[in-house]
Amino acid sequence: MSHNKNSATLLISCPDKKGLVAAIANFLMTYNANIMHADQHQDVSENLFLMRIEWSLDGFTLPMESFAAAFQPIADKHGMTWRVSLSSRKPRMAIFVSKYEHCLVDLLHRWRIGELNCDIPLIISNHEDCRRMAEFNGIPYHVVPVTQTNKEEAEAEQWRLLEEAGVDVIVLARYMQVLSQRFVERFPNRVINIHHSFLPAFDGAKPYHRAFARGVKLIGATSHYVTEVLDDGPIIEQEVTRISHRDDVEDLVQKGRDLEKVVLSRAVRWHLDDRVLSYSNKTVVFD
Repeated sequence: MSHNKNSATLLISCPDKKGLVAAIANFLMTYNANIMHADQHQDVSENLFLMRIEWSLDGFTLPMESFAAAFQPIADKHGMTWRVSLSSRKPRMAIFVSKYEHCLVDLLHRWRIGELNCDIPLIISNHEDCRRMAEFNGIPYHVVPVTQTNKEEAEAEQWRLLEEAGVDVIVLARYMQVLSQRFVERFPNRVINIHHSFLPAFDGAKPYHRAFARGVKLIGATSHYVTEVLDDGPIIEQEVTRISHRDDVEDLVQKGRDLEKVVLSRAVRWHLDDRVLSYSNKTVVFD
């Protein structure tokens, strides 16, 4: 995907009713917008309208610093929750990792070749194991040890590092620590996790061992936004692969690693490209 375009993207959710698409399109057309992509979804059960619309800023006559003031009357009229982003501003993404490096390696590779449109100002870990990967990519690597007794102090130090770096989104690339509710609440729908099972099955610890013990024929991986309830946030992406009676736990872990890195990278890319809207503990992912 090319990130060289000069565009803006508007994400909207509001109560569903007639005329919403026309109201949004007419507003943009007033300022000579060239709409590049528009996608929408109605959730009938929730009476909810969700939309993603992207337009070129070339020839757009409304300065983007004036966009909020100009659009707010329409948002108020229709009860819209909305946000707008510019392709020219790269989100700043922090990666948290523990000892397993496969998800981190995949994210850094995709970032290096331009597939992930973001800056990565830092990587935070509770172990030294992945430092060489960070240094190879020229990214500062901070080790913040976490124990049962220092969790509050560790999170305070993590917050200091994140605020200093101006981070927009956090990716947990097999970070094997549970974040506190206070931590998560400061980044609503901006902490992305990878869980090594097909949620809601086998949440929590050692899902491959439990899947093996249960004799399942499919294993999966799930990327989701983190909430205060463990492994229960809005799901962004999932994938599965078939296994058989011939596979032992190590085979499940090996096959699962391939799923985990692909599923996490997809979810991160969609978030960075403003394709995900979350509501009622679910997501809409616009393609």
